[in-house]
Amino acid sequence: MYQIKFNATALNQLKQFNKYEQKRILIAIETSLKQQPNIPTRNRKILRPNLLASWELRIDKFRVFYDLNLEQLIVKIKAIGYKQNNILYIQGQEYQL
Repeated sequence: MYQIKFNATALNQLKQFNKYEQKRILIAIETSLKQQPNIPTRNRKILRPNLLASWELRIDKFRVFYDLNLEQLIVKIKAIGYKQNNILYIQGQEYQL
């Protein structure tokens, strides 16, 4: 079972959503990333090389970006944002992957 760790930036980004959205995101992280976060699924994929993270978890319009430490079984949540149409927003700012 993987341990999930949030960096300070991701925690601040999570707090920008309302309580219902926060709970929904946290439940999805817990259910999708505790076991086998390194296996691509319909809502989980490996990203092309970028400065943000290696993996993306899709929760409807929300996006959770994370890296893995396979030796220590740690999922590091690095950023949380949302997509509107084809534009990704992180902390209210447009972000290009």
